Amino acid sequence: MLTKRIIACLDVDAGRVVKGVQFSDLRDAGDPAELALAHGRAGADEVVLLDISATYENRSTLLDVVRRTARQLFIPFTVGGGIRSLDDAAAVFDAGADKVTVNSAALADPALIGRIAHRYGSQAVIVAIDALRVGNGNEMHFGVKTTGGRHPTGRDVVEWAREAEQCGAGEILLTSIDRDGMRDGFDCELTRAVVGAVNVPVIASGGAGAAEHFVDVFRDGRADAALAASIFHLGITPIGDLKQELQNAGIPMRWPC
Repeated sequence: MLTKRIIACLDVDAGRVVKGVQFSDLRDAGDPAELALAHGRAGADEVVLLDISATYENRSTLLDVVRRTARQLFIPFTVGGGIRSLDDAAAVFDAGADKVTVNSAALADPALIGRIAHRYGSQAVIVAIDALRVGNGNEMHFGVKTTGGRHPTGRDVVEWAREAEQCGAGEILLTSIDRDGMRDGFDCELTRAVVGAVNVPVIASGGAGAAEHFVDVFRDGRADAALAASIFHLGITPIGDLKQELQNAGIPMRWPC
């Protein structure tokens, strides 16, 4: 059985790591380079840095923050936010990233995924999807939002995930807006639906609060990796302890744990 990955997320606004609830009420959580170093030492398998205000502010990724953070890491490092072109992606790779995530720009121009994948390989391109439950009862489905969760697109999450894979995405980073920051568990139904629709790894995001939530999303949600932010930043669930609990629960983890 393939091992599962634990990914630490750094949501960055104005050069500082922030954390909020359902993409709002942001509060300071520290310096990205310092937190990246701490998470790497604690046993994170990967670190993702998302410049969450870049798209909304119509600017490129803060490359100085990427460079400072990359210098602290010896594990895979992914960067997203403000990547609207192949040149933007190239600048982020040059600054030290191993992978990039694209979200709003990929929705506007799906061919962007293929252009980046053609130059750097599909394994280096992650399509981030921000999902929100829409409707009620039997009419419920998962809709895609863009620009940091601000704008609905009218797109269905599962359909967009399939298209993103066809365009060249090597992974899907799937965030439940409903669960973001709530710490009451990942949306396993959402995750399972996307995992069943694509043939690339799916990273579950949004809702991590305890070790049992990771067990659930790996077993029930069938996720390939799980991402969390505040529970790691605040030391609520130390990464090493989490990986050991998962290993004890029969979830294959990367070592050391």
